[in-house]
Formats: sequence, C-alpha cells, structure tokens
Amino acid sequence: MAQGYARPLDGQVRLLTKVARMYHERGVRQADIAAALNISQAKVSRLLKRAADVGIVRTTVTVAPGLYADLEEKLEQRYGLAEAVVVDVSPDAEDAETIAAIGAGAAAYLEATLAGADRIGISSWSQTLLAMVDRMRPFTVRGAADVVQLLGGVGVAEVQSHSNRLLGELARMLGAEAVYVQAPGVVAGPEIRDSILEGALGEVTLRWRELTMAIMGIGSVEPSDLLASSGNAFSVAETASLIDEGAVGDICHRIFRADGSPVLGALDDRIIAIPAVDLRRIPRRVGVAGGMRKLEAIHGAITGGWVNALVTDLRTAEALIDRAPDAPVG
Repeated sequence: MAQGYARPLDGQVRLLTKVARMYHERGVRQADIAAALNISQAKVSRLLKRAADVGIVRTTVTVAPGLYADLEEKLEQRYGLAEAVVVDVSPDAEDAETIAAIGAGAAAYLEATLAGADRIGISSWSQTLLAMVDRMRPFTVRGAADVVQLLGGVGVAEVQSHSNRLLGELARMLGAEAVYVQAPGVVAGPEIRDSILEGALGEVTLRWRELTMAIMGIGSVEPSDLLASSGNAFSVAETASLIDEGAVGDICHRIFRADGSPVLGALDDRIIAIPAVDLRRIPRRVGVAGGMRKLEAIHGAITGGWVNALVTDLRTAEALIDRAPDAPVG
C-alpha cells in the first residue's frame, strides 16, 4: 500500500495521478483531458472525484496575510460566538491606531454581511464606531431598513455632533432611515426616565423591540474622553461605587461585572437606553472594541452574552483565548 492514501491498482493510480495533475496543476479543461487521453469527459469527472476520495488530491485553504482564521474560530468555539473578526494591529500601536484598525475591520464586516432588510441599533458616544463609519463606503443598494440609536444621544453642545454624525452617516451610507433618541443617556432619576420613555420616546421603544442587529461599542467602567465630555458619563463618585460592586464595563450604559452579570440599582434606573431584556433578544449583537485597557470589559461582554459577535484586534483576541474556558460559554 502507498503511504498517505488507499492505493488502487498501479495502472489506476497512474491514470488518476495524470488526470489530477493535468486538471489541477496545468489547468487543462476536462473536455481537453478526455480528448488527449481518449476517454469520455464523464470518466474524467469520475477520475477526478476518485483522486480526491483516495487522497491523491487534497484541498487546502491558504489564509491571506493579515487574516487570523484559526484565532477567529477559537474565539467562536470557546465563547460560543456566532462570529469573530480579528484585525491585524501592531502590539505597540497607539490607541488611535488600534481604534482606526478595528473601525476599518468593522466597516469591512458590515459591507460584507448586510443584505438590506436589517433593522440596526447602534450605540452612541463610541470613538471606535465613529472610526468604523468614517471608513465605510456608501452602499450601491440599500444596506438596511433603518438605523436606531440604542442610547440617549443628546449631550454637551461641543460634542453633540459626534453622536449625530455616527447615526446620520451610518444611515446615509446604508440608505436607511435614521431614528434618533432625543434625550440624554443619563437623567436625574427613574421618574424622569419613565416619563421620557413612555412619552416622547414611546415610538423608539417599540423600534428597539423590532431590531435584528445591534452594533455596539464596549466601554470600560472609566469613561472614554468622548463619553466623559458628552455629559452622559457617571460622576467620579458613582463610578467608584460601581467598581466597588465589581463592575468592569458597559454596553449602552448597562453596567456588568467580570462574569457578565448586570449591576442593577439606582444608577441603572436613571439610564435612557434600550432595556437589557430587549437588547438580548436582538439576534445579531456585534461588539466592536479592542485594546488591552478594555480587555476585562470585552471579556465580560462576551462571557455574559451581551454580544454574540466580536470585532477586535489581534493582541486582545490572543489575551481572550488565554483566559477562555475549556468549554463554550453557555
């Protein structure tokens, strides 16, 4: 028996090999192979299939440079993710370079996967999502039905344009309707929150329940510069109290611990954002974030099921694998 495959009779092996080399290595058409060897084209087809069955022809996939298919598959398997996208970023890259690369990766992911009928929710006040939108190209056909803010997008006038541009530009690129949340992300108390959600934002709350996809930044407990300057961040004292309760990150101001469990209470009751129960019902929940500063937050978000797809950088992905459970997260 020959090494590496189950060997038919010698003459058959010779013919199988000859046909396989003509077709796969030299690019000869099946009809021309049939004519050259004085056999039927149907027999050429059967011989090619037989060559694959016995191991003479083996299919390999060559991964293009800068792609990390194995690492993406490991993330998906270990954390139960539907999809993972890992972008190539230098280990010593500055934050701005990391944000730009992840934004570009998220833009390419959306351009490749949107089909036109999605109802998309998007979080506000995310520098990484702004980088994504800045790197997107307009769709030649409609990419989504509508794009809805998931978190109050009203803030300090100097940075208000960032939130508006994030939603408005994405909707324009996709040819979709833009639906704004005309309220701040954090209000003084639950009574004010309820009044706004049940009144002016009544239609938006219904739209939240119809979403098929969410695109969200993942924040650490310490707010980003953009969020801090927007007037929608918790105070220093409030942030300290959240950390005391084990908080590591947030999505749409919904705070969670390292195991992904939500931090509920007085601060959560003041948020103008999609309720956690409605967020978790969205079929495709894409987290877009990276950088070692956010490692704990990203780990909590995927462990707790806040997102079921992730776009991140190479170094963060490798660190997530290092702390991944042996069995998929349920």
